Amino acid sequence: MPSSIYIGVISGTSMDAVDCALVDFNGGKPAQLDFINTEIPDDLRQKLLYLCEDHNNQIPLLGETDVEFARLLALSVNQILEINGLKPSQIAAVGSHGQTIRHMPHQNVSNYPFTIQIGDPNTIAELTKITTVADFRRRDLAAGGQGAPIVPAFHRKIFSSAENDRVIINIGGMSNITVLKKTGEISGHDTGPGNVLMDLWVQQHLGHPYDKDGSWASTGKVDEDLLSSLLDEPYFKLPPPKSTGRELFNQHWLNSKLAELNQAIAPEKVQATLLALTVQTIKNAIQKELNKGQIIVCGGGAYNSALMQELAQSLPSFEVMPSSRLGVMEDSMEAVAFAWLAKQTLSEQPVDFTDITGSAHPVIAGGVYFAGKRVLRNTY
Repeated sequence: MPSSIYIGVISGTSMDAVDCALVDFNGGKPAQLDFINTEIPDDLRQKLLYLCEDHNNQIPLLGETDVEFARLLALSVNQILEINGLKPSQIAAVGSHGQTIRHMPHQNVSNYPFTIQIGDPNTIAELTKITTVADFRRRDLAAGGQGAPIVPAFHRKIFSSAENDRVIINIGGMSNITVLKKTGEISGHDTGPGNVLMDLWVQQHLGHPYDKDGSWASTGKVDEDLLSSLLDEPYFKLPPPKSTGRELFNQHWLNSKLAELNQAIAPEKVQATLLALTVQTIKNAIQKELNKGQIIVCGGGAYNSALMQELAQSLPSFEVMPSSRLGVMEDSMEAVAFAWLAKQTLSEQPVDFTDITGSAHPVIAGGVYFAGKRVLRNTY
């Protein structure tokens, strides 16, 4: 009997760790059996960050890092197997998102839009002895879509409600929303920066990897001139479908906005303003779609108490809750989603991203890298 257990692995825009979820789909709905984080070593993280920027002679580094990062993904998979006493033969597949190092969809590239996620699936399949499904975004791009966000299709599967309009907010390095109306309509897009700018700023000034609970941001007051300048970014005015990443929202973007003001701003005020930017852009996106309903928050931002408080206060007609209240842990949401996407691919089931990414039709997302369980024999 085919296994119903899948593993999903992903590293998001923040690049702090590999998320690995062990998921059982017996009965249709996902049951999370286990979840682990594997920290990305600093030297590997620096290589990944370097590849997100434009430099000369990147191809050798790209090739090496593709394999090195895949080895870390495989290590995470093998760890979760060992912890749970499972053999590779008991797992149907690994769904690996990999690490995005460049995302250039339609609005960014005139002729040949592309997206690149590294973490060689051949290496994962070889080192884990598990069939691996990867490269989930490019088929959607080929069909005319943005290639992101694609997790909203999973949100529709598990969070749709006939009683309540719902918004799922994933606040990772970037923020994206999924709008699930009780009528059955769905939409979703990247709203802009989530934690990425706050993380960059606190790393630069305090040397901390992130602003725990938004405590540093809470010591500052929002600078309205800076917030106005940040909100003047043209991306925020674009209609969906749209997606973005570090290609736009990065240290250079923030520095240029600070330079435009030509005045010194206390670092803690900048941090408070960056938190306000994340809240305001999410709020603006939601209010274009709904006046009331439920907001379900996942991603690392769900653990930032200051951010969650500001979000709830800015949207008083919504009930704001963490995703764990509905059965999926905040930090494992995307890993579980890629386990589900792997299941859809192996089942040859198209996934409909059309109302999310703008693709022309549903697609079978992901390529399959068999681990030697199936042998094609020469019948000539």
